[in-house]
Amino acid sequence: MTDTNTDILEELKAIRELLTPKPAPEARTGFVGEFLDFVGKYKILGLAVAFVLGMYLGEVVKGLVTGLLMPLINIILDPMMGGTSVGSFDPFKPGLFVTAFITFIIVCVVIFIVMKLAKKWNIE
Repeated sequence: MTDTNTDILEELKAIRELLTPKPAPEARTGFVGEFLDFVGKYKILGLAVAFVLGMYLGEVVKGLVTGLLMPLINIILDPMMGGTSVGSFDPFKPGLFVTAFITFIIVCVVIFIVMKLAKKWNIE
């Protein structure tokens, strides 16, 4: 064989090796092993992350609306309504938004660490 044919043959062998399916990982045994398989198979961690982040993101939006937007709307609409306040007039409370935002960032960092550990332990 020539050098070109040998190179082509080696390349084809490498492609065959890449295309050959790898054997399935061994099933874990015991309660903990079965639980980890369950978590990985049904993507429970992804669902939990989506639920928790959605809950804390809702708190951020609530803090924005309650602490900043509604007081601004009350200030704008109060003169238009003849001095009667739309709902109860609350002063600006930026702390509601800032607190919710900081909490959201902390939760995101913790979830990031948990997901990194899950990937390292092959749980995801």
